[in-house]
Amino acid sequence: MNNVKFSGASSIGRRAVLTTLASTLAAPGLVHAQKTDLIIGQSAPTSGVMSASMQGAIAGEQMAFDEVNKRGGINGRMVKLVILDDGFDPNRTLDNTKNLVEQQGAIAMFGLVGTAQTAAALPYLAEKKVPLISVYTGSPALRVKPNRYFFTTQASYTDELVKMVRNLVATQNTRIAVVYQDNEFGKLLHPLAEKIITAEGGTAVGSRPLAVSGADALAVAQSLSSLQPQGVIMLVAGPAVVAYVKANRAALGVPIYALSLSLNSALLNALGEDARGLAISRATPYPWNGITPLPKAFAAQMQRIGKPIDYDHYLGYINGRVLIEGLRKAGSNLTPEGLTQGMERLGQIDLGGFRLNYSPQNHHGSSYVEITIVGPGGKFIR
Repeated sequence: MNNVKFSGASSIGRRAVLTTLASTLAAPGLVHAQKTDLIIGQSAPTSGVMSASMQGAIAGEQMAFDEVNKRGGINGRMVKLVILDDGFDPNRTLDNTKNLVEQQGAIAMFGLVGTAQTAAALPYLAEKKVPLISVYTGSPALRVKPNRYFFTTQASYTDELVKMVRNLVATQNTRIAVVYQDNEFGKLLHPLAEKIITAEGGTAVGSRPLAVSGADALAVAQSLSSLQPQGVIMLVAGPAVVAYVKANRAALGVPIYALSLSLNSALLNALGEDARGLAISRATPYPWNGITPLPKAFAAQMQRIGKPIDYDHYLGYINGRVLIEGLRKAGSNLTPEGLTQGMERLGQIDLGGFRLNYSPQNHHGSSYVEITIVGPGGKFIR
């Protein structure tokens, strides 16, 4: 790997790495070699409560970049992913973004994690005219205002919620409750979920906030039982997912629908058999489809690193592949502006079973959503 990670590092450790990197860049005979790299910057929580959730996706991104680098890179230049840890703190996300753009020469930011974190960086990136390609949040609030330097690769949470509610209504589970995390993420999506439930012919029977830690999960599930819901939409991320799913099973026993970024491999393993029956909206296609080119290429990469196929790595791998297509379309103009133009010129692209569409008027390339169910042994059923 050619990436620099500060996962779990102390502030002293981070300074030491940056000092070493600066010395390397200044060393005689190495300056030209470093300048030939295409630096892609990423600020992500490689420490803290959200770090486990991102490990697979970040590894999947690197797989895509390793794949293109082994084929000679882009116009002979290697794609180098440089990651700085933000601990899921929006202020650190912005600081990292400035560092990566101004100090390390990133031609693009990539894969920011979280709604508040992305919102913190976007105005700065627009000012500097540096594109942000792919984020790990489907917040519709980030997509309201057009931004020439912002490109997404996955469906929005609105698309996912519509798919969930339509599926519940189609199966005659029309009385729907909402459990939302008591933070900015949950509070933003809570009214949107209730609005969609009503618009799609369901009945919003009630909503309950859930502590970020999930400590009150059983009390929340018990309080919903008197409302007699036939299904629950869970707008929760991180460790609280485990607490609420277990509590729902004990106190309610009704189907739970969750967003695509709510359940990763670490949480799936923590739930064990309690995950069985959990419905997840997915903004990427099924990775176990060995027929089409994209999942076949992904399976080969997972075999190379000796890991089983999962959605986490697949998500990161797809995001990396989209960025690579933008770099290719930029041609010889491998600059922030050239990459921005390259993304806008992509038009309809097919990665080999996953289609996206970009233009100067459309920077949000996909609205694809499907529902998967956790079956026996943690296997996903379409």
